[in-house]
Amino acid sequence: MAVNSNTLQTVASTTIKEDLQDVLNMISPTQFPLMNMAKTRTVTNTLFETPEIELATAVSNNQVVEGEASPGNDAALLPKRIQSTTEIADKVVEVSDSSNNVVGAGRAESMAEQIVLHTKSLKRDMETSLCANKAANLGTASAARVTPGMPAWLKDNTSRGTGGANPTLSSTTHGYPNAAATDATNANLRAISETLLKSVISSCWNAGAEPTTVVVGSANKQAISGFSGSAQLYKDADQGVIQQGMSVYASDFGDLSIVPSRHIRSRDAYVVDPEYITIGYLQTLKQRDLARTGHAERKLMSVEFGLYVMSEANGIIADLS
Repeated sequence: MAVNSNTLQTVASTTIKEDLQDVLNMISPTQFPLMNMAKTRTVTNTLFETPEIELATAVSNNQVVEGEASPGNDAALLPKRIQSTTEIADKVVEVSDSSNNVVGAGRAESMAEQIVLHTKSLKRDMETSLCANKAANLGTASAARVTPGMPAWLKDNTSRGTGGANPTLSSTTHGYPNAAATDATNANLRAISETLLKSVISSCWNAGAEPTTVVVGSANKQAISGFSGSAQLYKDADQGVIQQGMSVYASDFGDLSIVPSRHIRSRDAYVVDPEYITIGYLQTLKQRDLARTGHAERKLMSVEFGLYVMSEANGIIADLS
């Protein structure tokens, strides 16, 4: 079609403003299942301890003669001293004075928005660290301290592939996790099954725990939804939606929420009683001003935290494909 002479078209215009949305879109996940379900406490040392105690084994022959004059003493019940260590995580942001004052989309260039974004990133690092298979490292003058991750705590109620091995404590029955779990080779990975899940739930319950949650990655979440006789598949006639999946697993020992995590290793599935998972904070998340070095402002966001898990109360299905 013809265009009249001297018609101003956008292709010739030199002053059109860019169409840049003033809201920042972000797909990076910011859900933290393990941090959200764990209890918290304040600790006062980089190496902190939690006493664990067990009652004497129940017996069926505890009967004494009426009027017995000299009953023998029972062995004292003493706690085990279980240790963990804190680690420090941080983010440092530096923004020039000019960037802090220009008007950008979503104010992404501003110090305030950078603090918000990096704080979320710091919490993602924390959750990933808590889910990592790593032993404690007490640190040195030149090496950072490392808090043990969840898999390094779980040595009692476990299901592992051939070649996999449980983590260890520094003094066998007490101390800190000094060796992470040994992963089975890729050739010995296995698919999650209802049999494996039931076995670990039963083991936790027999130890005295009451697990309430199963934490898994996306693939194992879908696999659990497909357990025979457990998945729900139906069509909502009003909404025209087919729903298939499982958010709660009804075990013989109570209902367990099936919680997906983007930070857990895909080869692990935790069976947990949140009452026995604690994050200790030596320094809670805070921000500090750093010295200026000219025409720029610097901020430090940091946190010092450590993980404690009672092994007997929690479990793991490891080495999953």
